[in-house]
Amino acid sequence: MPLIFQKAQNLLYEFRLRDLFTDELGWSQPSSARPEELEIKGQTYSRVRIAEMSGVPVFEITATDGEIPTADTRLEIYRAIAQQFAENLLIFINQSRTHSLWYWAKREGAKIYPREASYLKEQPTDLILSKIGGLRIEIEELDPAGNLPVVDVAARLQRSLDVEKVTKDFYKEFQVAHQLFLQHIRGIDQESDRRWYTSVILNRLMFVYFLQKKGFIGNGDRDPLFYLENKLIESQQRGPDRFYSEFLHNLFFEGFARPSRTNAVALMIGQVPYLNGGLFLKHQVEDDKRYRNQIAIPDIAFEQIFALFKRYSWHLDDREGGKPNEINPDVLGYIFEKYINQKAFGAYYTRPEITEYLCDRTINKLILDRVNAISPRHFDSIGDLLVKLDVNLCRRLVYGDDAILRTLSLLDPACGSAAFLIAAMKTLIPIYNSIIGTIKLSTDPQLTSWLRQVERDHPSLPYFIKKRIITDNLYGVDIMEEAVEIAKLRLFLTLVSSAQTADDLEPLPNVDFNIMVGNSLIGLIRVDEEGFDLVGNKGKAKGQTEEVLQGNLLQPLAASQYRSILAEKNRSIALYKEHSFKPGTVEGTEQDDRLQMLRNHIDIVNRESQVNLNELLLDEFSIKLGIKYEEDQLTGKPKKRPLTLADMEDLKPFHWGYHFDKVIEIRGGFDAIITNPPWETFQPDDKEFFTPYSSSIFKNKIDIKKFKSEVEQLLVDKAIEKAWLDYKSKFNHQRNYYRFASQYINQIPIINGKRHGKDVNLYKLF
Repeated sequence: MPLIFQKAQNLLYEFRLRDLFTDELGWSQPSSARPEELEIKGQTYSRVRIAEMSGVPVFEITATDGEIPTADTRLEIYRAIAQQFAENLLIFINQSRTHSLWYWAKREGAKIYPREASYLKEQPTDLILSKIGGLRIEIEELDPAGNLPVVDVAARLQRSLDVEKVTKDFYKEFQVAHQLFLQHIRGIDQESDRRWYTSVILNRLMFVYFLQKKGFIGNGDRDPLFYLENKLIESQQRGPDRFYSEFLHNLFFEGFARPSRTNAVALMIGQVPYLNGGLFLKHQVEDDKRYRNQIAIPDIAFEQIFALFKRYSWHLDDREGGKPNEINPDVLGYIFEKYINQKAFGAYYTRPEITEYLCDRTINKLILDRVNAISPRHFDSIGDLLVKLDVNLCRRLVYGDDAILRTLSLLDPACGSAAFLIAAMKTLIPIYNSIIGTIKLSTDPQLTSWLRQVERDHPSLPYFIKKRIITDNLYGVDIMEEAVEIAKLRLFLTLVSSAQTADDLEPLPNVDFNIMVGNSLIGLIRVDEEGFDLVGNKGKAKGQTEEVLQGNLLQPLAASQYRSILAEKNRSIALYKEHSFKPGTVEGTEQDDRLQMLRNHIDIVNRESQVNLNELLLDEFSIKLGIKYEEDQLTGKPKKRPLTLADMEDLKPFHWGYHFDKVIEIRGGFDAIITNPPWETFQPDDKEFFTPYSSSIFKNKIDIKKFKSEVEQLLVDKAIEKAWLDYKSKFNHQRNYYRFASQYINQIPIINGKRHGKDVNLYKLF
């Protein structure tokens, strides 16, 4: 963290607000520091001027009863002060100086719109610092008399404290910005890949934006709170449209992804922590042979997105009770789940209080049952357990690879933007905190030695706890690539929020093998090994797999038997996780090259295995269940044809038994499944499909006759007709699978030997 923000943070902790303004933010000493009394609604308040700039004062307001006044009273106090000082900043303080409420009012004619920011002593400072950082005034900005124009001071107050309500305004603006950014990208022909890559780039930029607002990057910059904007200006001074290809490539793939970088790169990007974690390794779109070295994004795309970001306050405080008028990681989840096609995927935002309640009831009960099963003492609640912790219980909970918390597996099979995974983490954190507190007070040599080693290896214990939970306990799957990208981003941001200084940061864990893309409802839960081996041996002889890796670190995949392939995949993943924490050179290969090689190797193993697994799934559809593909027609019955391997690939099947084989086979499954599944009937939605083609079609705003007439006119266009028929044709074979597959045997009621009802609801399937 730059020195200014370290000092500002300390002054906030100590509630030395006069020093904060005059020493760190560059405001003037007050012309008068004499307390003045105000009487509002029979209560006496004291106002003390602690700083000012160009006649704009900052007042501390305290009440004789020691409490912060109510909203109505705050407004009355503001009105009284505004009669003397039209522009002002009020900071209401409680008697113990542990709680402050920063108050500024936006005026539009006779209307007043209060803007408030609360700060409690010891809470994370990133929210309040992200606001007041915009109030900093540099010496060179002042005139010879040491002032700024009053309008400039007022504008700084507005930019810092007048934050739009993000859950509506930012969502709408982000929706437009996403589309604009997508249109600027060149070198990616396929629309779905371009959309996916837009999300990848915007996710990286949002991650950096959170870091810069925390003051973790860009030491030496004139204004580190606007690191990216400043670097864009510097890039444009070197030449046009070089920000993406030059600066961002160096920032992502040299700065965040490498523990060391050349002097030239270091000079360009400034102070940037090494983070790794997969977010800043080359994405599969970037590594695709079709697009490699072809992707280009002009500067205008970044000017537009930064203009949007700059209008909002960014912080990492994700605590319960946070207001929805600032951008935090939880808001990103809301934005995503509003942005995607809700009707098509049944994705809806689940409020934090709901996710956290459900996780508390589920996870705490799970841990309690496991402890009661092995403990001679019985505990009635998780609170009871934590109060009565001893070293034996701590050892069973955290010490060793088979410890209760280390082996806990929590799955969200429709994870979306990770709302339930984040809530699960929040449920586990207090348990870890209690265990560590107990160990610190104990004299047990085994546990104290373990904790000392943890503290040596990890500069921040809160960071370590979250990293442990993300690595060991959380699993998620979603059919949408964008959902998975956001889920990973939110997990990383939640982790980074634990760091108080840049020195607390350490490489992010890789979650690529815990949070994955796929259709949770279609795929092999257990794999027929004999069938896999027969399919695998049809196409090629043993040992003919493409070789992409050399050296001792990895040998090319030579196995064609399922067990050998599974072992090869698991070995490579274990190596990947191991080498994520091994900087420098190993066997003559730098860390980022090792990680890229390992990831490529895992991708090849998975791609080749996916073909065989999809073949087995095709057999289940076609041979076991007799399902055919039904090509819809405008008139008459659908034309039936045999299903193909391509049809299986289009379903994006997720093969649980292969990807999570250790959980499924060794542990017997996941310990808890916590999710808010899609709540939609699985069937075509004609209104939703045709809305993009016609401005006159809106849900619930057109009668059925007009709608049918509009559709008939649209279907005259052969391209729209084909798209419509292709869309409808993708439902029947999936619906039949849900009706007849053995794992969904209880979905359709059977009365007197006959199946009743054809509707398939996704939430029932989940």
